Amino acid sequence: MNRIYGIFLLSSLATVASAQPRARGLGIPQNGVTGPLNAITDVAGVQVGVVTLVRGDGRMTVGKGPVRTGVTAILPRGKNSGIPVFAGWFTLNGNGEMTGTTWIDESGWLGGPVMITNTSSIGAVHHGTIQWTVRHHPDWDWSLPVVAETWDGGLNDISGQHVTPEHAMMAIDSARGGAVQEGNVGGGTGMVCHEFKGGTGTSSRRIRVAGGDYTLGILVQCNYGTRRRLEVAGAPIGQEISDLMPCKMPLADGSYADPDRAAAPCAAGAGKSGDDLGSIIVVIATDAPLLPHQLTRVARRASLGIARMGGLGGNSSGDIFIAFSTANAGAAQDSGLARAAFVPNDQINPIFEATVDATSEAILNAMLAAETMTGADGYRVFALPHDRLLTALRKYGRLK
Repeated sequence: MNRIYGIFLLSSLATVASAQPRARGLGIPQNGVTGPLNAITDVAGVQVGVVTLVRGDGRMTVGKGPVRTGVTAILPRGKNSGIPVFAGWFTLNGNGEMTGTTWIDESGWLGGPVMITNTSSIGAVHHGTIQWTVRHHPDWDWSLPVVAETWDGGLNDISGQHVTPEHAMMAIDSARGGAVQEGNVGGGTGMVCHEFKGGTGTSSRRIRVAGGDYTLGILVQCNYGTRRRLEVAGAPIGQEISDLMPCKMPLADGSYADPDRAAAPCAAGAGKSGDDLGSIIVVIATDAPLLPHQLTRVARRASLGIARMGGLGGNSSGDIFIAFSTANAGAAQDSGLARAAFVPNDQINPIFEATVDATSEAILNAMLAAETMTGADGYRVFALPHDRLLTALRKYGRLK
């Protein structure tokens, strides 16, 4: 297997994304009204780009592979705008990283893209993002990129650091509006969610608040959770589908990799559900006018969408969320008296509700789009089986 996906997929990106199975397309009940794409790109101006790296099979050799990783770029106002956005962030559990957040705390502004990759590639993506900015927008006075991570070391040779600064630049260059590819793509390529294959997912909501109509969009990189706690539409799916746990495939010589590195051999059946490991990054975009402290409040509400799916924010998990608003572009002026509009706190609840609902749907969309993957040392993670999911939902009266 020698595949590298990135900007080479741009011509077919919308077609691939639209063909992927999603929660609503399968009839799984969800709250709220979505935007036309049901994606973070429903928020006008937001662009998403991905570079996906898939290369090699068999026994892992650090620095050589197998490789199952990538980079995701989310640009609040697109590639051609240097106008920052109001932003806020929140960490449910801090065994993770999101760079650039001290300046968000200090200033309330986010300048440049939000980048997501694997844990060991934070530095490379940080460097590449700065290099892209210097190359394309040398007049931007900004060098504090926001780069977030989740750990893909089960499927990927994470210590080999296969993501380069050039891959970060490619992800930004490939960013566009329109449909967003989900599942085993970008930074989500090697991720595991509720012990099924996880990855990249997105969703959106149309909301009416303070007399105006607005859009809120979510993009997640989900890599968290135990099987036994997974719930979909209120049904205990993790208890209904308790097999198909991560396991090891035999290598080319018929042997298995170090038994301490991964799970039991697939031939012997899947292993038991483990602890709540891993992480999730949630990026929240909206065109509703919100101030930085309100966006921090919005970011906190992503926790409730994760909890609905069965997440706990476990001790070793890194659950970090960032929210930004594309409204109030004029508030970024650097002279004179700036003015900003904002939704009154007493009317903000519809935005909270949209955040909770779109977060849980984005997680589910990521799992539905993801495909079974075998990576380093024969480690295999199974996709959530759609037929068994729908059977379980019917059993609990969640499907008509």
